[in-house]
Amino acid sequence: MAGVNRKISAASARAHTRRAKENTSFKLPSGIFTKILLVLSVGILAWAYQAIQPPLPKTCGSPDGLPVTASRIKLKDGRHLAYKEHGVPRDKAKYKIVFVHGFDCCRHDAVVATTLSLEIVETLGVYIVSFDRPGYGESDPNPRRTVKSMALDIEELADQLGLGSKFYVIGFSMGGQVIWSCLKYIPHRLAGATLVAPVVNYWWSGFPTNLSKEAYHQQLPQDQWTLRVSHYASWLTYWWNTQKWFPSSSVIAHSTDILSSQDKELLPKIVSTRNHRALVRQQGEYESLHRDLNIGFGTWEFSPMDLDNPFPNNEGSVHLWHGDEDRLVPVTLQRYIVQQLPWIHYHELPGAGHMFPHADGMSNNIVKALLVGEKETPS
Repeated sequence: MAGVNRKISAASARAHTRRAKENTSFKLPSGIFTKILLVLSVGILAWAYQAIQPPLPKTCGSPDGLPVTASRIKLKDGRHLAYKEHGVPRDKAKYKIVFVHGFDCCRHDAVVATTLSLEIVETLGVYIVSFDRPGYGESDPNPRRTVKSMALDIEELADQLGLGSKFYVIGFSMGGQVIWSCLKYIPHRLAGATLVAPVVNYWWSGFPTNLSKEAYHQQLPQDQWTLRVSHYASWLTYWWNTQKWFPSSSVIAHSTDILSSQDKELLPKIVSTRNHRALVRQQGEYESLHRDLNIGFGTWEFSPMDLDNPFPNNEGSVHLWHGDEDRLVPVTLQRYIVQQLPWIHYHELPGAGHMFPHADGMSNNIVKALLVGEKETPS
């Protein structure tokens, strides 16, 4: 039987080929792109969450922490404060002072104590105790730290060491800022107070907007951003100060760009005394440096400019010392504060930067002004 000839048109052939290709082509499951996008989003969010989470602190004295080498007291809440004593024996002292260290420092950085002349120490009978603020050195971190809690820690330290019903306080830089808290929350315990180049919070109520804004913009751009993050988005402080994409705090980086001429002259002297530098951040930077930023530049419960005179009968005095060439803390803000608080004895030092307490004879002047009323400044 003969075969049947079939003629296939060109159009039919093309249609047949197209259907064959369609039947053999790979098809993605419905909604796959949405699922991929979702997975990528979750991954990015997980990475971001990890990036902003600070590591756990290496608490001194804990099983996996660093050894304790300092004298310490145990506070009511279970935390420990490490301290160091200077000057005459505590039970022989006429004047007892609690010194509060600055940012990125520890109990060994008690400049007023370490540079005070032996003559003044013995003649006046001066005892000074310095301590590691929470998270620094060998003092336990305080995750619940507030502006108020620091003053209460100082009060408890004084009580456990038996400093009496009244004692003096001196704070330098970020430690000077803590003295405002003492004047607010424990004024009844103070015999006198000195703020040395105290750090200023640009968001304190009471500053004229144009004045605080002008002072704020005197800071380096990366420092403006560091403070902005600490104030408005404290949960990002760890990430901001550890990321490598943008420059962060010049203070944490120990940049000399923020130092005055006098500061740079004093720098070799300061560096030569800081053989304990590794001790400062040994428990981690978050609970020391970063929490300092969050508290110091966060929202405060009060403004120093609203404080009342703690010594209305002149039974004590409050002093504020500042250099007019301080490039870390603009002098214009200190001038405004003391204008609002005329009961403060203000000492402005021409040509001085932020590190002026390290200058020869400066600690003598600061201590004598507080204890016996001498207001000498170095020539």
